[in-house]
Amino acid sequence: MTEQNHAEGAQSAPSMGFDTLAIRAGQDHDPTTGAVIPPLHVSSTYAQDGIGGLRNGYEYGRSANPTRTALQNQLAALEGGRFGLSFASGLAAEDALLRAALTPGDAVLMGNDVYGGTHRLVDKILGPWGIDLRIVDMTDAEAVRASLQASPAQVLWVETPSNPLMGVADIAELVRIGHEAGALVVVDNTFASPALQRPLLLGADVVVHSTTKYLGGHSDVVGGAIVTSDAALAEKVEFQQFAAGAISGPHDAFLTTRGLKTLAIRMERHSANAGIIAGFLDRHDAVRTVYYPGLESHPGHALARSQMSGFGGMVSLALADGGTARKFAESLQLFTLAESLGGVESLVNYPDAMTHASVRGTELAVPEEVVRLSVGIETVEDLLADLEQVLDAL
Repeated sequence: MTEQNHAEGAQSAPSMGFDTLAIRAGQDHDPTTGAVIPPLHVSSTYAQDGIGGLRNGYEYGRSANPTRTALQNQLAALEGGRFGLSFASGLAAEDALLRAALTPGDAVLMGNDVYGGTHRLVDKILGPWGIDLRIVDMTDAEAVRASLQASPAQVLWVETPSNPLMGVADIAELVRIGHEAGALVVVDNTFASPALQRPLLLGADVVVHSTTKYLGGHSDVVGGAIVTSDAALAEKVEFQQFAAGAISGPHDAFLTTRGLKTLAIRMERHSANAGIIAGFLDRHDAVRTVYYPGLESHPGHALARSQMSGFGGMVSLALADGGTARKFAESLQLFTLAESLGGVESLVNYPDAMTHASVRGTELAVPEEVVRLSVGIETVEDLLADLEQVLDAL
């Protein structure tokens, strides 16, 4: 396949710091004009020098596009992998990966606190195709080991920090357990981003992202990504993408690349603001529980400190009951009530009826009293004032 060369890039990148890679990887200036920013290529097809004479492997927009190639090389470099693939959405990326890795009769072992859409994909779409879904507490490594010993699973699906209860799973230990059992270990790194956590360097086989979130960072693009150093798996995933067409468009790829260039400095502010807000919430009488790994009281704090360089911008909290949680979510002003996360603006989400409505009644059901905050990069005093005036009125 022609695009395999386009998906591979990080192995040839020089040893550079993260911020340098974010700005430089895949971002060579245009050789014709000298433009510092690589051009946005919108062509759907490419002239051939004779039948089969492809120029740098480009043939048709579904198989490869230079703007997408630039993003894929950038993604691979930032996660420390060899191969990056950019998709139309995070779920499109997950679907291509799972179809490439699994056959009917196989099983996925997944945590009991993950994004509801991931659970829905495996349960409702891949389940009828013949894929078994099993659930375990991914923060309990021994429970994961016992589950795999009792019944094999071909994919161990890890999300850390988890969505929305901010559970922290030991990536390196789960990699050991998963590999001992012959499982492919996949880590959803959306909440942390490679600026704070790089699972491939801890032994994971694959990293997945909703690039809609922190990687794009501005709530103006939908996308997904897969990064791995496994050439055979990358080729299988790439074939799924090519055959089914779940590609990111060139404009989406361009916006994601632009967002990635400021990822590190944005994550510093997201983390700083979230840490201050988590501390404030933890001290407020109206808040029953705060879920944030940056708090020393969080059960995964020490582990998060060891495998992450920062604690991220996601904070969840439990209030007195579901009615109070709904009132709180609907009363904030600077925290916009909306789906999604990871943008420069602060958002508030009520998981039970929004992002995780599809897992009501399952082992993944989110307590009704829980609210999730995506803490943006605004002036933190303004965000604190918004939270305080609502909490004081509850």
